[in-house]
Amino acid sequence: MSKVTEADRCFTMLAPVVTGLAATFGRNCEVVLHDFRKPEGTIVAIAGDVTGRHVGGSVSQIGMSIIAAGDDAEDQYIYVTRAPSGRILKSTTIPLRDSDDHVFGALCVNYDITDLRMVSTMIEDMVGSMRETPRQVAFHDDVADVIARTIEEEELALGRSIDRYNRNDRLDIIRALERRGTFSLQRSVPQVAEHLGVSRATLYAYLRDVRGDSDEKT
Repeated sequence: MSKVTEADRCFTMLAPVVTGLAATFGRNCEVVLHDFRKPEGTIVAIAGDVTGRHVGGSVSQIGMSIIAAGDDAEDQYIYVTRAPSGRILKSTTIPLRDSDDHVFGALCVNYDITDLRMVSTMIEDMVGSMRETPRQVAFHDDVADVIARTIEEEELALGRSIDRYNRNDRLDIIRALERRGTFSLQRSVPQVAEHLGVSRATLYAYLRDVRGDSDEKT
């Protein structure tokens, strides 16, 4: 019989909380419980249907950044994102820690505020106000889709098509993906290597260079 860990007990305790929170705030609310020990499918409980994900689905880019930060991860309260449907969400992500302060998962709340924003926009048009721009976050069941979206964002930031990449361009992309926690996911290396048109061995060599640069700076 496998040993029940502190993290396992926490997930068991929080599962009904996930259901209760979603029920309390109604159909516009989604509550998600992530187990970072399962990086290829972190969702272990979900209630509400705002992002279209399911149990066994993937962590978002926000989750990847928390995995990358490890025990230094911080709570992220009330940031604005966009669901695949185009709906605007107000989200909160809280890392879960054991008694040794080790981050092993996260509790996330996504609330659809699209209709509220429409009303707010009408009021703002009359009184004048700054509007917050939604953060572009990929919500998908399949982690490969999250990785692809992250690669696409970094390529757009670089401003050059892949057929014009030189070695420094590839290093810039890999450095950005490393910073965002992409390579904490097991399926990321072959996917990124294929996208950049290099072998896995070459990608690992690039990663060693990038991580070496990071070590020198710390």
